[in-house]
Amino acid sequence: MAIGFLKRRAALMLAASAAALLTFNTAVYAEGFPERAITLVVPFAAGGSTDVVARVIAQKMGDALGQQIVVENVGGAGGNLGADRVARAEPDGYTILMGTVATHALNPLILKTKPYDPEKDFAPISLLVVVPNVLVVNPQLPVNNVAELIALLKKEPDKHAYASSGNGTPLHLSGELFKSMAGVEMQHVPYKGSGPALNDLLGNQISIMFDNLPSSSAHIKSGTLKALGVTTAERASSFPDVPTIAETVPGYETYSWNALFAPAGTPPDAIAKLNEAAKTALSDPDVAKRMADFSAKIVGSSPEELKTHVSEEIAKWGPVVKEANVQMD
Repeated sequence: MAIGFLKRRAALMLAASAAALLTFNTAVYAEGFPERAITLVVPFAAGGSTDVVARVIAQKMGDALGQQIVVENVGGAGGNLGADRVARAEPDGYTILMGTVATHALNPLILKTKPYDPEKDFAPISLLVVVPNVLVVNPQLPVNNVAELIALLKKEPDKHAYASSGNGTPLHLSGELFKSMAGVEMQHVPYKGSGPALNDLLGNQISIMFDNLPSSSAHIKSGTLKALGVTTAERASSFPDVPTIAETVPGYETYSWNALFAPAGTPPDAIAKLNEAAKTALSDPDVAKRMADFSAKIVGSSPEELKTHVSEEIAKWGPVVKEANVQMD
């Protein structure tokens, strides 16, 4: 009896010591993090909207953390290569991802082979900004607003097509959601990026396009393209005279977004420090101006809010992907 009691007591003491050591190590880790540079993986090529947001945020986050944040572009497979790299990285807070609606909602729904789980394989840090998309047309198309476009498409259901930056992209699915909610038909013409699509739109080889607002903004201002509506629930501050599509098609809402993620299992204290640094960066006046120039709306969410956002995005886009029958290898 006494021997059994002593064994149980020893086991309890050992467990308590292990727990205390774990708590101590976590506290020491939190106090020292970060002790070296952090790598921020951008899963797309340099120069795009995600890359621009990442570089603006990285500099100010690095200032707040007292360590450099190095932006590394790992493009390919629609963002999957970079996202997968971070999902498999050491969960220590030193490798993080600039995620998007593509990496954390659309790709997992569209791809037959899924290299990662967008919810289980990542620890959310913060939803940084949302960027409106925009429905633009060539000025020669005889419409001036969303209602007139819908009327034209219903009158001529087999005549018109819309461009996007590629199959399975947020812009492609913005078009598919519009078709479904407005009850119209248009053929989708995918391009290899927004640049070639805009060139054909400007040349009137195609008359309708869903695009990121920042890439179309100069053409809208110059009058070489006509903006019928932004895709967000609210009007864009950079184009307050352009209505939302939802003003004509109630409930319609899409947008691009940028958020920070770490590998699953990253210590909560590291997540908290990264979240705090992100919010500090977003509150900087220079960052606010750059984001406003970029037509981006600053969010700066908590990790829990980003977790909910990802779940809602997956639930929102699932039926759209299924109805459009979009599948990619």
